Order: sequence, then structure tokens, then C-alpha cells
Amino acid sequence: MSDEKNLKDGLDDMLGDAKDGAKKASDKASELADDAKETMSDFSNNAKEAFGGTTDNKKLMAGILGILLGYLGVHKFILGYNKEGLIQLGASIVTCGFAGIVGFIEGIIYLTKSDEEFYNTYQVGKKPWF
Repeated sequence: MSDEKNLKDGLDDMLGDAKDGAKKASDKASELADDAKETMSDFSNNAKEAFGGTTDNKKLMAGILGILLGYLGVHKFILGYNKEGLIQLGASIVTCGFAGIVGFIEGIIYLTKSDEEFYNTYQVGKKPWF
């Protein structure tokens, strides 16, 4: 009987320890989730600010998207050039993506221009290509 009682006590202790560990893990997970939410909120606010959430100049967003997704014409759509965006997309499909070099080059051109020059050329002047 003594061995059974010792075994039961040992199992009860192990169960208690497991419950305590699970509670600590749950608390830590909640803490990490809260930190992640705060970090994402900060990132989102900074991205909005960097990508034109507070300004009309879309240079940075159009440049980065031109380099990364230029073959899809995304940078054209961002600037309001829907017809040119569709042309870019169609050309990329027909050439199996080779026409994407145009978007890549345009992304580099966008990023190398000054903010004022980019704004005047592509947003005010509406120059659709290069």
C-alpha cells in the first residue's frame, strides 16, 4: 500500500509541476503575442509613413515595387498608370517575364531621382515610361 501511495503522490507532484509549467508557458506566450502586436503596429505605422501614408510622393513605394514586382506592372498601377500597367503585365506574360527588365530599370530610375524631380516628372507630369 505504501508503494501505491508513494506512486500516487509522485504522479500528483508531476501533474502539478506540468500544470505550473503549462501556466508559465501560456503566460509567456501571451506576453510574446502582446509584444508582437506592438511591434507590428509600430512597423505598420512606420511603413505607412515611409510609403506615402502622410505624403503624396510615391517615389519609394513605386521604386521598390518596380524593382521587386516590375514584371507585373505594380509600380505603374501605384502611380495611376493603369493602361501602362496592363501593357507591362501583358508584355511580361508574352515574353515569359523577360519584359520585367523594364520594371526593374524603372524602379532604379525612380529611386535615383530626387523627391521633387520624381514628383514633378511622374506624378504631376504623368510621364508613363522611363
